[in-house]
This record gives sequence, C-alpha cells and structure tokens, in this order.
Amino acid sequence: MKTKILSTSKQDIGLAGEIIKNGGLVAFPTETVYGLGANALDDEAVKSIYRAKGRPSDNPLIVHIAKKEDINQLVETIPEKAQRLIDAFFPAPLTIILKKSALVGDTVSGGLDTVAFRMPKNEVARAVIEAAGVPVAAPSANTSGLPSPTKASHVISDMMGKIDAIVDGGDCEFGVESTVITLAEKTPVILRPGAITKEMIEGVIGETELAKAVLGEMEEGEKAASPGMKYKHYSPKAKIIVVDADREGYEKFVNSKKGAFALCFEEDNITVPKVTFGKENDDLSQAKLLFDKLRELDELGAQKVYARIPNKDGVGTAVFNRLIRAAAFNVIDLNKPFTIGLTGPTGAGKTYVCEELEKRGFKIIDSDIIAKKLTEKGSPLLTELKNAFGKDILENGELNRKLLAERAFKNKKNTAILNKIMHPVIIEECKKQSEIPCVLDAPQLFEANADKECYKIICVSAPLETRLSRIIGRDVISTEQAMQRINAQFSDDYYIENSDYVIYNNGQNINEQINDILEEIL
Repeated sequence: MKTKILSTSKQDIGLAGEIIKNGGLVAFPTETVYGLGANALDDEAVKSIYRAKGRPSDNPLIVHIAKKEDINQLVETIPEKAQRLIDAFFPAPLTIILKKSALVGDTVSGGLDTVAFRMPKNEVARAVIEAAGVPVAAPSANTSGLPSPTKASHVISDMMGKIDAIVDGGDCEFGVESTVITLAEKTPVILRPGAITKEMIEGVIGETELAKAVLGEMEEGEKAASPGMKYKHYSPKAKIIVVDADREGYEKFVNSKKGAFALCFEEDNITVPKVTFGKENDDLSQAKLLFDKLRELDELGAQKVYARIPNKDGVGTAVFNRLIRAAAFNVIDLNKPFTIGLTGPTGAGKTYVCEELEKRGFKIIDSDIIAKKLTEKGSPLLTELKNAFGKDILENGELNRKLLAERAFKNKKNTAILNKIMHPVIIEECKKQSEIPCVLDAPQLFEANADKECYKIICVSAPLETRLSRIIGRDVISTEQAMQRINAQFSDDYYIENSDYVIYNNGQNINEQINDILEEIL
C-alpha cells in the first residue's frame, strides 16, 4: 500500500475525510498524540485499525466527534455529570465513557456495552472528522506497544505502507493521550490520566475516583474498560527501569551504571549517556516530551535505561502512568532497603543459590549463622531458651542445637515460642550488616516479618522427596524428625504465592533462572 503524506490544506483535509468515509485509514494530529482514524460505524474499517497497529481486539477504541451534538447518536443517554463535563471542557483532551447506543458496534467498543468518545481540541483533527461526515475511531497511530506518536515522523516510521494517508500537522500540544473517565457506573472513575487532571474534573462534578490500574497493573481477570490499561504500552525497544529516588539518590545510582542510559530531567547531573524529558517541576514539559524521548533512546541504540520517576500529582500522574507501562511496571525503589530476601522451605537448595549470588557481587547475610553467633556461650538469649525448652538444652553453658531443634519443631506452638525469642534479635543484627546490594538468606523470612525489610523476595522451591532426602543427609536425623521440621514451616505454595520470584530446583537450569531474575531486579 502506498501511503500519501498530506498537508493541512483544505484540499488535503477534504481528501483525508473522503478516505475515512470510504473505509480507509488516515493518521491525523490531535492535541494529545497522532490518531489513526477510521469510520467508527464501519466494522470492517475498524478491524483494519487493529490489523495495521497489531493491536489486541479486546482493547477498546475512542470515537472522535467534530460537534457536541454528534454525541447523541453514540450513547443511550447523557447523565447530568457527563453533560457538565461536556459543557465545561469540550473540545478538550478528555474522553468520556457511557453506555453505548445500538449504532455502536462491538469491534470499536472491544466487546463492552459502553462507548468512549471525545471531541478533540485540535482544529485539524476536527476538520478531518467533519470532512469524513462520520464519527471516527482513532487510537494512537503507532505500532501497538511502542511509544505513542507526537510528530508526523513517528507515524511515518511506524505506519508507512500500512495505511492510506498521514496528515502532517506538526507536533502535538500535550504529548500524552486524553484523560479517560467512565460515568457508566454510579461513581465517576478516571481510567487513564491526561492533561485534564483529577482536580480539574472534581471542580466540575465533585468526588471522582482514580482506578487502581492507573498507578499499577490491572487485577488478574479484570477487563480493560479503556485504552492503555491492560497491556504493556508506550515502550521502546530498550529496557526501561524506573528509579524511585530523589535527585541525589538517582544521580548516584545511575552514574554508577556503566553501559546504561539515563532518561532524566534537565536539572539532573548525569555522567552516563542521557536523554532529558523536561524539567523536574514542570509536568507539562515532561508530558510533551516523554514519547518523543522514548523513541530517541532507540535511535541512540540504548539497551537499558534508568528513568527518573516523575511526581504523581496533576499532569505528573499521566506521565507516571505512561512511564511505568513503558517499563512494564519494573520500578527500583531506592527509598526502601535494597535487600533481596531469599527464602523457601528447608532443604530446597538455598545454599547453592546464595553461593551463586555471592559470585555476582551480593553480600550474603545468613540468618542461620547470625542465629548461631547470637546463641554462643554466655549469650543472654540462652537463659530465655533454657526457660522455654528445658535446662538440659545447655551442656556446660553451650547450646545443644540438635536437642533444641527436636523440641522447637515438635509442634507449631513450640516453633512459635522459639520464633518469638529469636526473630527480633536476628532481624536487628541483619539490619546492622546490610549494605547495597545484599541478600538476606532467611528460611523463616515471613514468620519473622522480615519480608517488610526487603526490596524483592526470591524463594527456592524443590520437590518434597528431594527436600526430605537433603535434610536427612545434612542433619543426620530420622525421616520423622525431618518431616517435623518440614511441617513446622509454611507450605511450598505459601512461599511461592508470597514471593516476587521463584527458583525451581527441580532439574531446571538454576543459573539461567538466577540470571533472568537479576536482569529483572537490576
């Protein structure tokens, strides 16, 4: 397919409208990003949008209109709050979701019973829609998953040869997609933040909620009610990692990363290769530049990029929303201790994993070794243990660890008593020894509530038969005693469900698993 490059002349706008009216695809500028337009009432034309973008078909599209009165044909009714938003803002970078009319097909709505619509502020966009004479479905004019286009050159890079025409209307004003709010339910909810902020909306209709998926991932099984919610979005080919830190912390962290790029603010003092996206306290400048700079990183050949986290207020909410999706929600929080917790049921093989992590530069804090040092001869803890488990656990003032284990793991009540005595002092000593980066090797990480001190948690899992054999051979105990220790801990499923990552010690290549996890974490 040959793609025409059109100007904003009256003649070219008319041609763009004709192409859309007749079932074709035209990219055109809006005040947010460039949109890829098709006749919203032509099901086949709408399907061609999904094909051109490589977009999942359950991701709904926004229907664009040229005049306010065009809304009536798209929806069942216009509730009072919706009308107040329309009167206050349209035309604007604001999308409203309402129950759809019978005129709106399932393809454009992603199979939902609602329709998302907006009236662009950009005059070229409205002129194209008016020339088409039909409502225009128009997601961002990019390959699905890549950064949204804010310049005609971005669209040419992604869509040349895939669509009928591109209207070159210069750079977009805001640079991030429209705010999306649903009024299809009782409480208004912002599903995607944009240049029309939560505070601005609440000034018109009162209390408005921010969907949980705005600042994080969607719940498993949750259906996307708005574009940009469900899938990894806005991402360049480079791997993006968001760094949550103040300026000083960010600079120190990023400047130590050889071979990496920084996506930072103009004020940041960065010595590694960098691309800046606006000023630290100017969220509008960040929004305008973000997508353009994500594309620039690919042009520069960046492989790994550490991005400075924006503020989450005002338009900064929209910038943060796009950035964490570009990073596939991979955020390093330097405000928390950078300790990786390593845990799992006894006998799973944590020792080998610790050895491999130590080779990779991590300091290993072994809670078992700390526990032994804390219970050496003369320790005040021995008195507490003796009172709880019997005088005979001490022989010439030294702890008989095998006898203590036999009694402590006899039942959950005894285990809880041991944990209450030992865990607080072990955790305090672990904190004293921690440094960046370190691994806390703690079989009872969750029981001690030490998971709260960890940045990420890795558990090591192995089949029960393997664990049982290891414990018997390692500790020279009976099968019954080994099972007592196993039963005193949480189940394998508990460790897996409450950890960020799992290393399966069941014949799979452990080093490959470790490398994959560290690539994500670091």
